[in-house]
Amino acid sequence: MTPRRTPPSEPTTYREALREAMREAMAADDRVFLMGEDVGRYGGAFGVSLGLLEDFGPDRVRDTPLSESAFVGAGIGAAIAGMRPIVEVMTVNFSLLALDQIVNNAATLLHMSGGQVAVPLVIRMTTGAGRQLAAQHSHSLEGWYAHIPGIRVLAPAVLADARHMLAPALADPDPVVIFEHGSLYNASGTLDADAGPVDLDTAAVRRPGTDVSVVTYGGSLHKALDAAEQLASDGVSAEVVDLRTLRPLDDATVLGSVRRTHRAVVVDEGWRTAGLSAEVAARITEQGFYDLDAPVERVCGAEVPVPYARQLEEAALPQVADVVAAARRAVG
Repeated sequence: MTPRRTPPSEPTTYREALREAMREAMAADDRVFLMGEDVGRYGGAFGVSLGLLEDFGPDRVRDTPLSESAFVGAGIGAAIAGMRPIVEVMTVNFSLLALDQIVNNAATLLHMSGGQVAVPLVIRMTTGAGRQLAAQHSHSLEGWYAHIPGIRVLAPAVLADARHMLAPALADPDPVVIFEHGSLYNASGTLDADAGPVDLDTAAVRRPGTDVSVVTYGGSLHKALDAAEQLASDGVSAEVVDLRTLRPLDDATVLGSVRRTHRAVVVDEGWRTAGLSAEVAARITEQGFYDLDAPVERVCGAEVPVPYARQLEEAALPQVADVVAAARRAVG
């Protein structure tokens, strides 16, 4: 069948970019199928898979029981058997019910089999707060997954990455976990007609600068860009680096930025203690200590379960003003 596609010159949304990536992958390869809770007739909890059931039928868009361990395990088995499954887990919090499958099976089988059993599985899940969904639906646990050898961890923050990260992820012989920040689904813009598959090994400099490097990913990227705009009005030039791949981290791009600016601010919606921001800050210090003119600053989520009340949730999350303040401290 011929897939419906959003013309690249027309406005689209993050949600639609993800959907078109799946539609293109399923049209190109009969081994690709989607499975998860409510991905069929309902169109996915966040509307990402809307219309795919009508295009590809129930054999390739499969609603599953409410058992993350069961359907992630089924995805692992399908991948081992030669299929290319895309498994949708509704939120990162619910993925904890499938940690045994992800950590002890998907991530380890290639190593434990001496390279004989690959698990080319893609797991998509929503992450992050800012939508008043309270603690059991709002945490940012990407750092937990970035800790695990044997998987690749992606965090698309812009339309082009949402649209073009899936194809190389499906081609990866290792399991890939894709984190989609819930605040981004309605983000809109125009896709570059020349955009293509993303190099999953590299971070991206989203805004050049000379005075301070702001390193972040996912839902915090746009806050970092807004902070850079504010800083520019005060004469501070902030370079914004989007990690986009959280495992393996692209040290070269981050350190290259720090060598230009000599200062760094790491922004992570996750918790500060033992989090991804700590890993990035440690790598900057270990490999770029003599390039630094100030200590590495970190802006992270408050160490509390994410609150439900709007004003408390906002207070618990990194905000533009927090990034601006950290950058000013670094610049001095």
